[in-house]
Amino acid sequence: MMKKELFLLLLLIGISSVSCISTKELTYLQNKNQDDSLSVNVHPIGSKPYRVQVNDILSVNIKALDQKLVDIFSLSGSQGGSQSEQAMYFEGFTVDDHGNIRMPILGEMNVLGFTLDEIRLKVEKQLLDEYFKKEANIFVTVKLAGLRYTINGEIGSPGTKILFQDKATIMEAIANSGDITLTGNRKEVSIIRQYPHGTETHSIDLTDAKAMQSPYYLLQPNDYIYVKPLRQKTWGTGTTGMQSVATIITALSLFTTTLVLLKSL
Repeated sequence: MMKKELFLLLLLIGISSVSCISTKELTYLQNKNQDDSLSVNVHPIGSKPYRVQVNDILSVNIKALDQKLVDIFSLSGSQGGSQSEQAMYFEGFTVDDHGNIRMPILGEMNVLGFTLDEIRLKVEKQLLDEYFKKEANIFVTVKLAGLRYTINGEIGSPGTKILFQDKATIMEAIANSGDITLTGNRKEVSIIRQYPHGTETHSIDLTDAKAMQSPYYLLQPNDYIYVKPLRQKTWGTGTTGMQSVATIITALSLFTTTLVLLKSL
C-alpha cells in the first residue's frame, strides 16, 4: 500500500512539473547567454526602407511659400496641422490594385514598390516640371497613414489594429493588443507577411533578446500575427502549479472512486 501511495505522489509531482507554465516561457526578450553587457542592434536588416504595396494608404502633404497655390493638389481637409492622424488616415491616398494613387491635378501616379522617400521625390519632380519654379520652395512629405496589422490566437484583444506612427515593433503591436495570454507560446510567434512576389510565413522567439535582431521584429503594414497556444492549454491541466495540482487531484480522486465502485460490485 505504501508503494502505491509513493508512486501516486511521485506521479503527481512529475505531472505538475511539466504541466504548469514556467517564468522562462512568459518573460520577453531574455538574455539567454547570461551576458550582462548584451547590446542588440536592429540595424541593418530590420531597418530596410518599406516599399509600398497594394491597399496601403498614403498621406501626401504639399506646402509652399504661397500655400493657396498648392492646396489644389491635396484632398480637401488633408492640409493643416489641426487634422488628427485618424482623419489623415481616412482622407489619404489608397494604392489601388494596379499600384497607383490618384491625386488632384497630378492624376494617377504609380507608387507600387517605391519607398516613401522615392514617392516624395517623384511628386516634387512632377510639381517642379509641370507647375512651379524652384523659387516656390515646394516642400512635400509622404507618410503611411497608419500601420495596419491583424493579430489573432492567444492574445488579449485579437482583431485588426492601426498604429498611427511611422515605425513600430512586434512588441508594440502585442502591447497594443492586450498582451499575449498566459497560455500563448511566446517562443513561436508566427508573422504572415506580404511581399510583391507573394505571402511568406516567418517565426520569431520573443523570449530571446536576439529577436530584436530579426528582420521580422519591425512591424510592416498588413502583417498578420498569430500566437499559438502552449501545450498546457491543450492538456487542460492549468497554467499555474496550484491549478495543475488541483486538476490532477480531481482526476486521481475520480479514478480512485471508480476503482472502489468497481471492486464493490
